[in-house]
Amino acid sequence: MDGSFRIGRIFGIPILIHYTFLLVIPLFAWIIGSQIPFTINMLGEIYRVEIDTSLATSGYMPYVLGAIVALGLFFGVLVHELAHSLVARAKGIAINSITLMIFGGVATMEEGIPDPKAELPMALVGPIASLIFGILCSLLIYAVPSVTTDPGMAGVLVFTLGYLGVLNIILCVFNLIPAFPMDGGRVLRAWLAQRMPLHRATQIAADIGKGFAILFGIIGLFAFSPFLILIALFIYIGANMESSAVKYSHLLQDVTVGSMMSSPVTTVGPTAPVSEVITMMYASKHLGFPVIERDTLVGMITLADINKTSPIDREAMQVRDVMTREVITLPPEAPVIDALRIMSAKDIGRIPVVADGKILGIVTRTDILKVTELRQV
Repeated sequence: MDGSFRIGRIFGIPILIHYTFLLVIPLFAWIIGSQIPFTINMLGEIYRVEIDTSLATSGYMPYVLGAIVALGLFFGVLVHELAHSLVARAKGIAINSITLMIFGGVATMEEGIPDPKAELPMALVGPIASLIFGILCSLLIYAVPSVTTDPGMAGVLVFTLGYLGVLNIILCVFNLIPAFPMDGGRVLRAWLAQRMPLHRATQIAADIGKGFAILFGIIGLFAFSPFLILIALFIYIGANMESSAVKYSHLLQDVTVGSMMSSPVTTVGPTAPVSEVITMMYASKHLGFPVIERDTLVGMITLADINKTSPIDREAMQVRDVMTREVITLPPEAPVIDALRIMSAKDIGRIPVVADGKILGIVTRTDILKVTELRQV
């Protein structure tokens, strides 16, 4: 994910931190620290314990505790995502990474058509892990007197453990709301998919998720909660994107790139002037051409490649000066949905179709969208 950097690996899974995580930790530390007196009273009532406030409310300690609780919350999020990932890996799904970000965590998995039998335990295990973590933190509160006899330090430990216990139990409950693509929405989709086609189940779950997103947005507006509004946007956009992805997978599940590629392909040589390629683009309305040398594909030149150069320099440049040399290709028997996933992941608009080293055709994003529209008729 762009804007992320790796901090380590757990169970062989790369753990990444997004820059938004670094922004939200100080914010959470300030919010939690500024509400410590109120929170301590609330935790005391929840757990039926006396909490000494002498150390927790002195000096800068409230904000130090706020930072500790914020980091502990994201540790709980990491446990939540690890649970998803380990179950997914046990079901044969490759896990690329886990990224901690402003909204929590995201486990990046190998894309494919969701299997309801695998998705159900994967979706449930995350909230269950959060619940177990929350209960464990809550139980540890009652062991604090055996760890320290200092009232101030005991108050700090009870506050920290109690806050993390409540937050993780809330995280469990919140994630079980059937607002697709949250865990509860995925549980709903998996349940529905056992009774109807997957694409229909996804559409229903996505529509319910959008409904919750609108509700969260309205509540966020009236409660003046920007964070709830952002969550609403995240759910709405995520539901729409995943619904579209499953719809495309369903409509294109039996289509190969060879059956829909454009052929023959207009190609250019590596020594062709860039100005000539621009003229070809104007004439053909195509924004990219394979580069062929001695019947071998050696690159691709696209409008994006040309735009990386200044207009003055282009007059003296040849195709080989600006072309992309590492070209992604597909065999004619490859599923079209694979081509669409590659285009989305790599942000490219066309993929050459190659067999035995020879270019047979080219498939573009526009071609795929046209076929999708036709198959909906």
